[in-house]
Amino acid sequence: MKHFFFWAVVLLCASQGIAQKRYTVSGFVRETGSQELLIGVNVYVPNTTIGTSTNTYGFYSITLPATDSVTLAFSFVGYGTESQKLTLNKNQEFNVSLVPGRVLEEVVVSERRTSDRVSDNVQMSQIEIPISQIKKIPAFLGEKDVMRVLQLMPGVQKGSEGQTGIYVRGGGPDQNLIILDDAVVYNASHLFGFFSVFNGDALKSVELTKGGFPARFGGRLSSVVELNMKEGNKEKLHGEGGGGIIASRLTLEGPLIKNKASFLVSGRRTYLDLLARPIIAAQSDGGTGGYYFYDLNAKVNYDFGRKDKLYLSGYFGQDRFFFRDKSANSTNEGGLNWGNATGTLRWNHLFNEKLFSNASLIFSNYKFQIYAKDAFTSNNRQSEFELRYTSGVRDLGFKYDFDFFPNPEHALRFGFSSTFHRFTPSAIVVRDTDINEFKQEIEAINNVESGLYVEDTWKPNKWLKMNAGLRLSHFTAENTTYLRPEPRLSVAATLRPDLSVKGSYAIMNQYIHLLSNTGIGLPTDLWVPSTAKISPQQSSQVALGIAKDFDKRGLALTVEGYYKTMNNIVNYKEGASFLLIEGPEGADKIRWDDNVTSGRGWSYGAEVLLQKKTGRLSGWVGYTLSWTQWQFPELNFGQTFFPRYDRRHDISVVGIYELSKRITLSGTWVYGTGNALTLPQSSYTGLQNATLPQINFNQPNPALSASAFGFGRTVNDYGPKNSFRAEPYHRFDLSLQFHKKKRRHERTWELSVYNLYNRRNPFFYNFTTRETFDANGRPNGNETVLRRISIFPIVPTLSYNFSF
Repeated sequence: MKHFFFWAVVLLCASQGIAQKRYTVSGFVRETGSQELLIGVNVYVPNTTIGTSTNTYGFYSITLPATDSVTLAFSFVGYGTESQKLTLNKNQEFNVSLVPGRVLEEVVVSERRTSDRVSDNVQMSQIEIPISQIKKIPAFLGEKDVMRVLQLMPGVQKGSEGQTGIYVRGGGPDQNLIILDDAVVYNASHLFGFFSVFNGDALKSVELTKGGFPARFGGRLSSVVELNMKEGNKEKLHGEGGGGIIASRLTLEGPLIKNKASFLVSGRRTYLDLLARPIIAAQSDGGTGGYYFYDLNAKVNYDFGRKDKLYLSGYFGQDRFFFRDKSANSTNEGGLNWGNATGTLRWNHLFNEKLFSNASLIFSNYKFQIYAKDAFTSNNRQSEFELRYTSGVRDLGFKYDFDFFPNPEHALRFGFSSTFHRFTPSAIVVRDTDINEFKQEIEAINNVESGLYVEDTWKPNKWLKMNAGLRLSHFTAENTTYLRPEPRLSVAATLRPDLSVKGSYAIMNQYIHLLSNTGIGLPTDLWVPSTAKISPQQSSQVALGIAKDFDKRGLALTVEGYYKTMNNIVNYKEGASFLLIEGPEGADKIRWDDNVTSGRGWSYGAEVLLQKKTGRLSGWVGYTLSWTQWQFPELNFGQTFFPRYDRRHDISVVGIYELSKRITLSGTWVYGTGNALTLPQSSYTGLQNATLPQINFNQPNPALSASAFGFGRTVNDYGPKNSFRAEPYHRFDLSLQFHKKKRRHERTWELSVYNLYNRRNPFFYNFTTRETFDANGRPNGNETVLRRISIFPIVPTLSYNFSF
């Protein structure tokens, strides 16, 4: 650690000596009207290749040669471009405010140099989606969902019908690092996966990275989903909200001290339980039950001046499913609860015009619980039975990051992080008045995960740009310590002003695992750490592609190919489960790592994305061609197999058209190869009893019959694992928004239709038996039929949104 900071200081001093005749312009870029700091604003000198962009906290720094006059331009998608002439004879601070606006006519920006130009950006496999665009895409049941929009991007596979889980380049749902204001979110779904936990009204930015990971990210194999919350309006009180058929939401933000401190509070809750309560009571003779979820986002910040800023943010969400049935002699109740809680305290400090830092104290907690209780009275004797199962993970972490801008050719980032994990793999309490109490609890597991990184975005000449970095990751597990280097490299070579070739390489290590019986990211899935028996997962990914901008049309095209290997991925052994109940006798023998097996996987393919972010018509077309295979020594007889969400082809088409200032039309069409499933290929009747009857075959006519041998048990032959392909998935969604500005607020009515042409997409399959008839209509025996079960036909939704 000492040597790391020593060399960072040496670099700082050396750069100061080299840039003797250069001066630095630095400052913050904000949104006019709210003073919200803007992420990723492009700061550049027109007609040159010199430029930079604002960091996560809206700060920029650019060092230029001394001159009597230089023009700096500031541009950002959805905002007007600002330009300013400056005299460079000293270091100076220059803060900028950009005006947001809704653009209805096509706009061509000449001399445009933006990170939105994919050919200029060294990073590949990275997608940023404007929040304003997310809010215009057709909603599912009236809920605008960030994760559902990410599923529409190439390289990102969705789960089953309606699920919000994402599967990136062959990885599972646990291989995605989902962070909200620096805090890890372990379970990102509500309603058993049908909605994500992120309320779009509280978000400022969303960015997905699928490969070529910068060294500052670590801990997962497949992707990083970075979400940042709004800070709150520093000038005036602002609010927005809305309601659909299952949930309502409300967001309030405003100044605590004008232009100095602000707050944001955003809440969302379903009312499914309120709507279903009378129906359940009527059908269960007085019983109660229901389901609901809620979210709460909150944030406060204080600006101490140019050098120091303080932020405190948090997220709290819960899902609750419950039931209670009471009769004269018994009471039966139970349910499932799960939820996340995160908190982040961040301090920004500006050491000088070239060195910016952020220190974060981070808390994250995820907990899942199943409970059931029965009480009954018989012969004046009362008996009770109770079962409680809990699992979870709690983190407490600290990270310190530095951004250093020595000159236009280099932009360095370096820092470290350390997280204390506390895992509770399972804790079970069974209480029975007849057998007293049995308690099986696996002791909590404590681990420390740390990382140290340095990365440099370097532009050695006009046509070459690269981001090179190294991350050193560390993890303690029981009596084992893992220390692994992770080299990262991204390179972009400019062939023409609007065309570049890119390549990337990254090694990633993952020290925590998600054990799943279903593969669809349900709350019953279990988070566990690496141990001496279970090694960390590791991936190696290489990618190559081209990026082309069509400036006059506002289009950006990327074509990428990738190859990824994954080692030490984990899965349950055949027949194993998260619920480790074996009774009191086996209580001390059960360990979760005895129920899992390690294997390997690989994924390769090509992705195409044609995207347009501005203008009356915006949207994108994405296509993915991919292959993913897994291999485990203890699964499928050691043979390779396709995981559930391997998809050969995946297509998404998204269009948003501003018919006028008052009407917005949008639509999405998706197509995907069917899931790989394990279904019986045949069945036969086998023996019911292990002991055969004693038969004397020396008798002339022994009495043989099926019943004599105990025949009658049906045995299924499943064949190779996941050898059945479900039918292709496709659907078309349509939305029409009607905007109207009132005197003090703006309202929007939205009519959206999910699955417009009523495609019966498979959710799961089962087998049924039906009677057959001959040509004369007489019974001709039974046949077994594979039946497709669908859950969402055409679903129209009307929702209302407002802002003031």
